[in-house]
Amino acid sequence: MPKQYIADLKDRDTVDSVFMVKEKTMAMAKNGKPYMNLKFMDKSGEIDGKLWDNVDELDKRFQKGDFVQIRGTASLYMGKMQLVAKEIKRLEEEGVDLADFVPVSPVPLAEMQAELAHVVASLTNPHLKSLMESFTRDAAFMAGYCKAPAAKGMHHVYLGGLLEHSLSVVRLVEAVVPLYPDLNRDLLVVGALLHDLGKVAELAYERAFEYTDEGRLLGHISIGVELLTERIAQLPGFPRELAMLLKHMLLSHHGQYEYGSPKRPKTVEATILHYLDDMDSKINGIRSHIAKETAQGNRWTSHHRLYNLYFFTGNGMDEDEEIVALAEPSEAAPSTAQQTERPKQDKARFGNQPFEKLGNLSLFGE
Repeated sequence: MPKQYIADLKDRDTVDSVFMVKEKTMAMAKNGKPYMNLKFMDKSGEIDGKLWDNVDELDKRFQKGDFVQIRGTASLYMGKMQLVAKEIKRLEEEGVDLADFVPVSPVPLAEMQAELAHVVASLTNPHLKSLMESFTRDAAFMAGYCKAPAAKGMHHVYLGGLLEHSLSVVRLVEAVVPLYPDLNRDLLVVGALLHDLGKVAELAYERAFEYTDEGRLLGHISIGVELLTERIAQLPGFPRELAMLLKHMLLSHHGQYEYGSPKRPKTVEATILHYLDDMDSKINGIRSHIAKETAQGNRWTSHHRLYNLYFFTGNGMDEDEEIVALAEPSEAAPSTAQQTERPKQDKARFGNQPFEKLGNLSLFGE
């Protein structure tokens, strides 16, 4: 039987497929009967699950992190899809295709690695360039940096998410730097690339994404500053003040104490990094939330717990397309003079960059 993906499940669908158990807890109903709260996942998303029957017996047969064959029914409960399991059978990993269960960045890894190499090559400060080259030459570090998610549940929650998020913040930096004079562009770029480097050790990401012991006890900011300090110590002549400014960006990128930031931003570059990091994180999280809802045809999303909001799924683009389709040719198409003038304006503004690459500058792009 072909794999049924969580994102494709509809109300009252009969389910007979393999999922990974992300969470598993026992609970007690008001009548004293035990039941099980579950969360299943595959590469398309997550779904809450319930097991009402044979709970004590089945509890011994599988654990969190196992792959299980589920037979049951998908149902819509309080506006949210859930999976009511009737039968659960544990499967050995050898009989499972891991690619079906771990979400992966939509951006090809080779493309992101090439972009990273280009960014590092563009650095003009010799100390910051040496620092980044030291990291990129470290195969063990890069294996984690290219594979780790950016978070456990808030944004870029997929393999390669850390690298994708870091490069997105770099693009935002490149868009902002020309708007403000006297910014240290290289410091901002390296801060964008390294602000979350501690997540390579904070998170476990072989199966379900979880915090490591180090992650729970220290957190990615402390881990990141420690990794950065060790790396700088290996680079003779690295300026003390430059090291201090870069460490400050890592320590302050969450912005406020209540959000886990040991320090608040106290330089212009640190302030910019905080806001760009925050924006990219939030936009990715909101867009992911909206994408799940629009796949089900909803005009409004379900409640987003983190933002305490419902999001409208439209953005007016469909209406614009209808208007253009209905417009007269003279209204819909630019004149010959306009067509001739526009490339001149674009070249003056953007140089000779191909237009398909300019989309990376969009504040709301992924």
